[in-house]
Amino acid sequence: GLAIYEWNACLAPLITRENGEQPQAWSPTKWNRGGSGAYGLGQALPGSKMAAFGADWATNPATQIRWLLSYTRSRYGGVCSADSYQRRNNWY
Repeated sequence: GLAIYEWNACLAPLITRENGEQPQAWSPTKWNRGGSGAYGLGQALPGSKMAAFGADWATNPATQIRWLLSYTRSRYGGVCSADSYQRRNNWY
């Protein structure tokens, strides 16, 4: 599972930067219409790649977070490494 530290120090800030909102206003239906077309809490591109984690991928934040954790583990070795990369590059 995800440690409380990883949630507070890495995952929450990553989602906040990607979603463009503070945690109380995170939107699982946020779509980057004017730019990349990325979708959801973690701004998946394309958003449909989250479908492997549940048919409700377009609206369920829990499904999107499961995808985000899997993606950050496979690509960066973990959510804190992904957060660090995103802070340096403004994308991940």
